[in-house]
Amino acid sequence: MSTTKIWNQQAVSEEAVSAFTSIVGSQNVSTAMAVREQHGRDESWHKCVAPDAVVWPENTEQVSEIAKICHKNRYPMIPFGTGTGLEGGVTAGQGMVCIQLSKLDQITDFHPEDFDVCVQPGVTRNALNDYLRDQGLCFPIDPGADASLCGMAATSASGTNAVRYGTMRENVMNLEVVLADGTIIDTAGKGRRTKKTSAGYNLTNLIVGSEGTLGIITKATLRLHGIPETTMAAVCSFDTVHSAVDTVTQVMQCGVPMARIEFLDDVMMDACNKFSGLNHPVAPTLFLEFHGSSASIKPQVELVGELASMNNGSDFQWAEQMEDKNKLWKARHNAWYAGLALRPGSKGLSTDVCVPISELPSVIVETKEDLKQCSFIGTIVGHVGDGNFHVLVAFNPEDPEEMKQVKEFTERVTSRALAVQGTCTGEHGIGLGKRHFLIEEVGDATVDVMRLVKKALDPHNLMNPGKVLLP
Repeated sequence: MSTTKIWNQQAVSEEAVSAFTSIVGSQNVSTAMAVREQHGRDESWHKCVAPDAVVWPENTEQVSEIAKICHKNRYPMIPFGTGTGLEGGVTAGQGMVCIQLSKLDQITDFHPEDFDVCVQPGVTRNALNDYLRDQGLCFPIDPGADASLCGMAATSASGTNAVRYGTMRENVMNLEVVLADGTIIDTAGKGRRTKKTSAGYNLTNLIVGSEGTLGIITKATLRLHGIPETTMAAVCSFDTVHSAVDTVTQVMQCGVPMARIEFLDDVMMDACNKFSGLNHPVAPTLFLEFHGSSASIKPQVELVGELASMNNGSDFQWAEQMEDKNKLWKARHNAWYAGLALRPGSKGLSTDVCVPISELPSVIVETKEDLKQCSFIGTIVGHVGDGNFHVLVAFNPEDPEEMKQVKEFTERVTSRALAVQGTCTGEHGIGLGKRHFLIEEVGDATVDVMRLVKKALDPHNLMNPGKVLLP
C-alpha cells in the first residue's frame, strides 16, 4: 500500500491568497520570497524548500477556515511553530501553504490546584514556565530549544528531564486539532482534563508524534509538576566512554530517581568549554541533577557518587549557586551550537537514536570507534538516563564525498540501534530523513496501518505530505 501525491501541485492562486486575506487580514498573509524561505526550513541539514504562501491565523476558527480553503483547492498545509525541528518536518514545495501559528499565543485555561494548563501553539516552554514560576509549578519537558509546546507535542519531544518526568506523550492530556477539511475536534472531549481515562480510542496519543501529518494542533492541555524543594547539580568526568556510560546504566538499574543524567564525550566537552566558558576536563563527562527534599537527595547523591567512583569517575564538581546551575545547563542546551563552532561555516546533522539501557555502553562505544574512522568532526551527547543519545556532526554540504560519508555514518548509527531492539528516533521524529527506517523498525504491516489512519483522516494527503510515511 502506498500514499500517492494526489493534490494538484499547482501554485497557490491569487484567488486563494485573496481568500486567506479575507479571513486573517492582509498583514497576516505573505507571498514574499524572503518570508517563504524563512518558513521552508528548520534547524536540520535538509535544504530549504519554500511554501507558496505563509498565513498567520489568530484563532482556531481562522485555522479552520484556512484549512477549508486548502481542502477545497487541494493545497497541502504545513503547520509552523518556532522552526526548531531537526528532521526537515517543515520543508514545503509548490502549491503548499505554511500555517504560521505564532499569533495563537495565549494560555487559555490554568488550574494550579489540579496541576494542568491549556496553551495555544504560539506559547513556548520558556514562556509557560515564566508564567508558572510564581505558582510553584513548572512544565519540565525540556528539549533544549525554546520550542512551541504544541510543536513539541507534534514531535513527541522530550529532552534532559525525560528520565524523571517522561516525554510529551506522558504529559499531554488533551488536544484541540483542526483536521484536513477544517473540522475541529478535541481528542479527549472538549474541556476534559482528567489525569487518566479509558473512554474510547486514545486519539490524544495518536496526534502526539504525528508531526502535522494528521491535523493541526491549536490547543494542548498539559500536565504540570511542582517545582522541587531542592535541586543539586554536579559534573563528573571519567577515563573512558565505557566507564561513564556504565555508571549511567548502574545508576538507572539501582532505581535512583535522577532528574537529569547527561553524557558528553571528550570532543563535546572541549567544544562546550570553548563555546560556553566552562573549565572542565576534556574527557567523557556526566552532567547530573537531583530533585527532591534535602533529606531525600542525600542518599541518592551518595549512591551515585559510589557508583561513579567504582568506575574511576572523578569527585563531583558541584554547581552550588543557581547561577552556576544555569550556566551548566545552558552549556548543555547550547551543545548543538558548540559542536558547529568547532568547524565555522559548517552545517549540522544530529542523529537521534534510543536503545535499551543495558545496550547503551556497547552501542555508544562502537559509535565512538566508528567516528574515529571518519574524516568529519562528530561529537556524542545524550539523555542517556533513558537510553537516548545523539551524534552531532559538523560537515560541508557542498562536498559530495563528505556528504556521502556523513549519510553512511548516520545510517550505521541507526542500524546499530535497531539491531539491539532500539528505535531510530527517541525525540526528533521521523520527518524526511528516517522514513525508510520507520519501515525497518515497525514492519510493513504496521506502516500499512499507519497509512490507513492517514488516509482516513486526510484522504487527499494535504497535511504535511511526504513526512513520516514514504510515498
